[in-house]
Amino acid sequence: MASLRDKQIASLKRMLNLNAPLSKSSLNEPTWKALVYDRFGQDIISPLLSVRELRDMGVTLHLLLHSDRGTLSDVPAVYFVMPSEENVSRICQDFQNQLYESYYINFISAVSRQRLEDLASTALQFNVVSQVSKVFDQYLNFISLEDKIFTVRHQNRNAISYYAMNKADVKDIEIEAIMDTIVDSLFSVFVTFGAVPIIRSPRGNAAEMVAEKLDKKLRENLRDARNSLFTTDSMQSGQLSFQRPLLVVLDRNMDLATPLHHTWTYQALAHDVLDFQLNRVVFEEKSPQDSQQSGARPKPKVKSYDLGPSDKFWMNQKGNPFPEVAEAVQSELESYRASEEEVKRLKSAMGLEGEEEAASGMSDTTAKLTSAMSSLPELLEKKRLIDSHTNLATSLLDKIKARKLDVYFEVEERLMTKMSLDKPLMDIISDVDAGTPEDKMRMFIIFYILGQQVTDPEFDQYSLALEAAGCDLSPLTYIKRWRAYSKMSVMPNPYGGGGGGTKRIGMFSKLMSTGSQFVMEGVKNFVVKKHNLPITRIVDALMEMKSDQETDEYRYFDPKMLRVLDSSSIPRNKNPYQEVVVFVVGGGNYIEYQNLMDYLKTKATAGGNNKMICYGCSEIFNADQFLSQVPAKLDLE
Repeated sequence: MASLRDKQIASLKRMLNLNAPLSKSSLNEPTWKALVYDRFGQDIISPLLSVRELRDMGVTLHLLLHSDRGTLSDVPAVYFVMPSEENVSRICQDFQNQLYESYYINFISAVSRQRLEDLASTALQFNVVSQVSKVFDQYLNFISLEDKIFTVRHQNRNAISYYAMNKADVKDIEIEAIMDTIVDSLFSVFVTFGAVPIIRSPRGNAAEMVAEKLDKKLRENLRDARNSLFTTDSMQSGQLSFQRPLLVVLDRNMDLATPLHHTWTYQALAHDVLDFQLNRVVFEEKSPQDSQQSGARPKPKVKSYDLGPSDKFWMNQKGNPFPEVAEAVQSELESYRASEEEVKRLKSAMGLEGEEEAASGMSDTTAKLTSAMSSLPELLEKKRLIDSHTNLATSLLDKIKARKLDVYFEVEERLMTKMSLDKPLMDIISDVDAGTPEDKMRMFIIFYILGQQVTDPEFDQYSLALEAAGCDLSPLTYIKRWRAYSKMSVMPNPYGGGGGGTKRIGMFSKLMSTGSQFVMEGVKNFVVKKHNLPITRIVDALMEMKSDQETDEYRYFDPKMLRVLDSSSIPRNKNPYQEVVVFVVGGGNYIEYQNLMDYLKTKATAGGNNKMICYGCSEIFNADQFLSQVPAKLDLE
């Protein structure tokens, strides 16, 4: 089954091949060209195609549309931009300046008739009609970060954020614009998939609005059979022929605890405490001398690494608990050192003493050395990856120790699975050495959302303690009203009780050895018991067609049906779905994504290994970014 990422890459490569099918000749002798993109196009391409891959496709220059660009009169230009008025105006300016030999214009999503006419009239005016070779709507308005995770946008994501949708003074026209942006992106996802989904959504929130609008957009496209984007040709590769995918649209308000949760897995931890965006992590590297030097500290080195599907260690370890990752880094390092020692040993063996001994051992040793030398590039690449993950894991470990993140993780896991706490929450809030003010606020909000009844005097007492710890109290007003609203709606506890939590297993075994890269002393190690998060439980109920009090009330949309069905006439298909796309309006995170992937692994173990879940969201934020989006002036009305 081709993934969404694979299909988006295939579409981009076809576009870079001047919208012609790829062939051996086009790959061996590509047409040299310039790629012109806006920031949105850059964000779509950068996680998918490296500079080397662009070069292999014949791209000699890649330039931003609104940068100063010189004339290249003998080179074709491939444009990949949003169909905005500003972008169309700049393309018209390029026509006027006769910048390129020919123009292949690709809009990320559908261009309006008015802007298409503006392009045409400018091309006529400056006599470049023959040079405008092709104009395409690509329907690639989403960012594939990995095979099974995508987001709407990175640039200007504040315009479609949780805050933008929930602020007190939001206008209807702003909500409409946000919904239209999200629907346009989801429409592009399913055009790329080449399949029309069945849509399910809860009632009475932003998710329902998105589901309704997407249903309408799909119907309008299907109505015109000649111009429909969902033809039988587009549905051949990678699709299960007997069943359509299920799209589950959910609202962020269904679960505010998970986005604030301190996490313990590699990918989610990197996203939580470091600058990790579009598969690239940036952090300051602390040298060993830093802690020993007194006086003025040297400026720390800034490191950046690409953490994508080409990094095998990352793909294998990103969902694992951090202690396991630390041990895996150590194991890889030892394996590399053994390979390095073997090369050194073989080299010294080439100078064996005694002519007879040398003669007898020379041919065998030479063969081994030749084999070792041929694997040297692979060995060097392995060393580069080990070094990058050693630096990354060390940086994460520094953050864990400095903020006592292991303590917060354990407490929150216990809160989310209804286990008793080892020590009162107030003690952690009052501990000046335990975490940042944001860490304490995150923990308290999770406690307040999922805990037992908190009286007003107790709430005030916690508020005073949080304020004394340096916390910004503005989110509490909103969270208090959100909790009251949730209770009015009789929402069941989404996490349930038991079945999760953590179990301590003492200090790390391999990592305590002398000279180890990681000194894990003072950090707890846990065996994390698996438990399904609210989003995973909802997906499980809908995917497996289980009868569930909550999901039975979800709306049902089938864009291929002639009319919209009401809840009483929903077809009760008894066959479980094989492919599910789950989309969170208001933002998502790597914790939910990984929980869904763990659920899939459990299903595969039980014999359901042909199932696929793809996770999408309007933006991917970490806990601090989400916390900044819930100030007091938000409104639930």
